Amino acid sequence: MVSLHWEVARQLPKGVSAEVLARSPRFANHFHATGKNIAIFKEFSLDHICFVDLEKICDYIPSWRPDVVESIPDDPTYNVSSELTLEVSASDDNTIIACVVDHDSVKPGEKKSEQSLRVLYAPEVAINPDERMAIEGQRFSLQCSGKGNPEPTIYSWEKADGELPPLVKADGAILSFLMLNKSDNGVYTCHADNGIGKGRGSYMLQVQDTTAMSTSSGVDHAVIGGVVAVIVFILLCLLIVLGRYLIRHKGTYLTHEAKGSDDAPDADTAIINAEGGHSGAEEKKEYFI
Repeated sequence: MVSLHWEVARQLPKGVSAEVLARSPRFANHFHATGKNIAIFKEFSLDHICFVDLEKICDYIPSWRPDVVESIPDDPTYNVSSELTLEVSASDDNTIIACVVDHDSVKPGEKKSEQSLRVLYAPEVAINPDERMAIEGQRFSLQCSGKGNPEPTIYSWEKADGELPPLVKADGAILSFLMLNKSDNGVYTCHADNGIGKGRGSYMLQVQDTTAMSTSSGVDHAVIGGVVAVIVFILLCLLIVLGRYLIRHKGTYLTHEAKGSDDAPDADTAIINAEGGHSGAEEKKEYFI
């Protein structure tokens, strides 16, 4: 007897991991993980029961009705059909769904048909500001990006407290500020439309004052100069201490070498009497008759 089952590889919802499903006897026999957060669900019916600790996945598990077998008159063959039901979201776009044939004459997974799921969804909007800072008197721009299926083609801009300023131009997904001014401060909203739905995103613009920027730069330079001055002072102190240490030891060495030579009548006697010379040698005396 031929039977069918479905396999759907879906990214698990937030807060649910493959390890959690594996610990549940209700779900453990109906899926196997293919990645960190990806699982393949299979052989699950519409009458499944969800537990409280797995509430987040109750509406997420795909399900289908039992196989429908249709016999063909005057023919030993028959047709088997199955119907899959699942609630999709934007994350299911391009998900692979497979219908697998189970029969004693074929190996597991040998006969199956795969189909990529195409999910249409409204755009998710994000606003990306210009890389440079928003400084008064300079140019600036905001770019609206919409992720949806299909891609959004209609963009519009608005300011929260009224119309767009005179020196602000909207060109599709780009909002350009020709010369920033303090009056440009505020919340700007981008609307994106792809025909399936609309999405919106907002950005808070805060224009920086040129005087404040220069003051901040001056403070930074003062801090750097102070640090350099402290380092130079420490190095000078170390050089002075080292110089005094070397001078003191050099004077001690000369003093020791000169001991015993102050009262010598001549140079030869001074060398003999000095420490470090032949101090341990016997003194030779000459006698004249």
